[in-house]
Amino acid sequence: MKTYAVVLAAGKGTRMKSDKPKVVHEVLYKPMINLVVDELKRLGVDETIVVVGHGAEQVEALLDDSVTVVYQREQKGTGHAVLMAKDILAGKEGTTIVLNGDAPLIRAETLQGLVDYHNAANNKGTVMSCDCDLSLAFGRIIKKDGQMTAIVEYKDLKDDMRDITEMNVGEYCFDNVALFDALSKVTNNNAQGEYYITDVLGILHDEGQRIDAYKIPDLSEVGGINDRLALAESTKILQKRINSKWLLEGVTIIDMDNTYISPDVVIGQDTVIEPGCILKGQTVIGNNCHIGPYCEFTNVTVKDNVEIKYSVISDSVIESGTDIGPFARLRTDCHIMNNVHIGNFVEMKKAHFGNGSKSAHLTYIGDAEVGDNVNIGCGTITSNYDGKNKSMTIIGDDAFIGCNSNLVAPVNIGKGAFIAAGSTVTDDVEDDAFGIARAKQINKPGYAKVLEEKRMKIYEERRKK
Repeated sequence: MKTYAVVLAAGKGTRMKSDKPKVVHEVLYKPMINLVVDELKRLGVDETIVVVGHGAEQVEALLDDSVTVVYQREQKGTGHAVLMAKDILAGKEGTTIVLNGDAPLIRAETLQGLVDYHNAANNKGTVMSCDCDLSLAFGRIIKKDGQMTAIVEYKDLKDDMRDITEMNVGEYCFDNVALFDALSKVTNNNAQGEYYITDVLGILHDEGQRIDAYKIPDLSEVGGINDRLALAESTKILQKRINSKWLLEGVTIIDMDNTYISPDVVIGQDTVIEPGCILKGQTVIGNNCHIGPYCEFTNVTVKDNVEIKYSVISDSVIESGTDIGPFARLRTDCHIMNNVHIGNFVEMKKAHFGNGSKSAHLTYIGDAEVGDNVNIGCGTITSNYDGKNKSMTIIGDDAFIGCNSNLVAPVNIGKGAFIAAGSTVTDDVEDDAFGIARAKQINKPGYAKVLEEKRMKIYEERRKK
């Protein structure tokens, strides 16, 4: 039997006080809508449909080709939103999950429990429920003789319903054919004047079909996010969930409360993560690494036995045995090879940095290919930009670049070449050559005193004024 999913993501989220639609906001550096869709992928759903409305183009831009997008041009309620998927799903045999795009903490395992319960009981409709505090404005699960009969939305509750603790938490499972048949009978005769998905369950019950509630123990997994406070609280919950997972997988996290690991990050065994680290995107860290303190990685691949501290790295690959930092910045397609040393205040961009090479401090390497066992002295820069174009600097194996050198691209430094400190190199240097490009030094005996007298004269004149 096939399983389908309809994700409701059309709302504006007024209480977020934002120009962005609610489901675009991030929980632990990942948009809510992507967190929900990723759990559906883990579940193995055959087809996922996302219903968009407010800020549709922003939501759609976050989704890949595995998702079908439909539009709810007017927001007329949850039932109306699901109806937008009718042209795609109506008439298909199978089970359909309906869930909210603003509940990013939902797990595939919990959804699997809902589906299994629904199918095993041969239900036509099943709602996920939880025993909640009575102060919450959630719809109540109505039962008679222990059997669920309907859901009543909070604003439609009668006085004798307000003490019911079992509440609707917004996730559903339906027989797909029965769902769309019942949706055609839903009306907007309620306090909100909207078409509720919850009314589908009442219609199914009235028609003699079996409906039920699947109760879960943890509301935090399914509670929707309506404001920035709830967004921050969800981030802390997801942070703890992810950090706990990695601790149990053999990663040492020194301070769980001060380490932020995004959901897609992968970390190897015996790696240590120091406090203050932020690991985002498709970052992969190998075994026996030491990361931090206070590193920020975005889409970084770090191989085994690497040490990096106080550094910001993005969209780059770091091979084994390398140490980086403190205070290094690597960005945009850097490939740092094995056993490299990159020290403090080194910046690299689009650089291939060879095995065993070193750049200990105060250096900029951009648009460059650096060979193996190269030493780059402090203060060196590759002058890669002429105001219009970026050009390459190529440095051969075993070259030595003296301190405060300017390598003006495009330029090639040969294998084994030696560049004198303070040189501005504009022409290629052949293999094993000594390149020196600086003005000849001139010493004027006694002239330092003359300069001092001139400076003092100017100083006195300015002080009098």
